[in-house]
Amino acid sequence: MRILALDYGRRRIGVAVTDPSGSVAQPLETLDVRGPRAALPRIAELTRTYEASRIVVGLPIHMDGREGPEAEAARAFGASVEAATNVPVEFLDERWTTVEADRLLSTAGVRERNRRGRRDRIAAAILLQTWLRRESH
Repeated sequence: MRILALDYGRRRIGVAVTDPSGSVAQPLETLDVRGPRAALPRIAELTRTYEASRIVVGLPIHMDGREGPEAEAARAFGASVEAATNVPVEFLDERWTTVEADRLLSTAGVRERNRRGRRDRIAAAILLQTWLRRESH
C-alpha cells in the first residue's frame, strides 16, 4: 500500500511517496507548474506508476488555526487530483514543513540557490511521514 503526498504550491508541487510497505516516506520529485491543472496528468501518472491507494495534500493553515485563500486553493486542487486519479485525497496541516525542509537542507550544506526544487519534495516527504505517524496511532 503506497501513499503519495503533494506539497501544493502555485509554482511548484513537491511530491513524495512511501516505500512499498507504506511505512517510510521518501522525496520523489518537484513539479514546476503553470497552474494547478497543468500538474494533473503527471500526478495521475505517478499515482498509477506507484499504485498509490491514497493521496495526502498539504493544507496551509494559518498559525491561529484558520484557513485562508491558500487553504481554499489547496482544497480545490485536492478535489481536482481526486477527480483526475480516482484515488481518495486527504488533507493534512502542513505548517512548518517547508521551514523544516529548509532547515534540513541548510544542515546538509545545500546552498540557498540550490534548495528551491529540493525544498518542495522534502516538505512533501515530511508531510507524508507526519501522516504516517498519525495513522499508526
